[in-house]
Amino acid sequence: MTDGRAYDLVIFDWAGTMVDFGCCAPIGAYVQAFARRGVVLAEAAARADMGIAKVDHVRALLARPDVAHDWKAAQGRGPTEVDVDALMEDLGPLMRDAAAVASELIPGAVATVNALRERGLRIGSSTGYTREMMGPVLARAAAQGYVPDHVVCAGETPQGRPSPLMIYKACAELGVWPLSRVVKVDDSESGIAEGRAAGCFTVGIAASGNAIGLSREAFQALDHAERDRRLAAARASLMAAGADAVIDSVADLPGLIQSR
Repeated sequence: MTDGRAYDLVIFDWAGTMVDFGCCAPIGAYVQAFARRGVVLAEAAARADMGIAKVDHVRALLARPDVAHDWKAAQGRGPTEVDVDALMEDLGPLMRDAAAVASELIPGAVATVNALRERGLRIGSSTGYTREMMGPVLARAAAQGYVPDHVVCAGETPQGRPSPLMIYKACAELGVWPLSRVVKVDDSESGIAEGRAAGCFTVGIAASGNAIGLSREAFQALDHAERDRRLAAARASLMAAGADAVIDSVADLPGLIQSR
């Protein structure tokens, strides 16, 4: 470690960071799964805990007073852990199919990875998706030129985000330490908390992520004033979650960490 590099490893999130501009795929899957049980799930509710493991996200949704009320009205009783299992059974194929469709890489993602690798950095990734859900995403990302050195999926550590265990797993298996030499890049507040808990340099993604939650086309269609307003709010929420820095897109990352 004498070559002057500040970092050895960058760990990227997936939806909203490297693929799926706007982090839209999970929303449709949640809405469909709850609709099958007579519950109309608002997009704002579905986005509130984005980034954590999907089973934990389902539990968080069912614990919301508004969702629990609607669940009881539709089902005649309050939600239980049995319902969590049933929803997850539905969400597996729903998430897999939605993620496969929405796995186009964010513009600049491949160029960023190539630039980092040219500097000798390794590339890791982590996600709130299970391995089953990630199968089609990994295949499609590879076809577009993105193959990380390491992948950690939900359920492969004792706890998911905001715990740092997925980062610890990646670092242990790649042999990277100390954690101060790791960059964590994520669009969700839970992902930012994960990076902070691990002691990484933590970077938030504003434009393509969950905080704004718009497809690339919808985001670009905003007038300049509205786009600036939404970007400012997204940046503020990620900084409040503990990000060391916030950039609009993963394409901006090489310039940020080169200056450190």
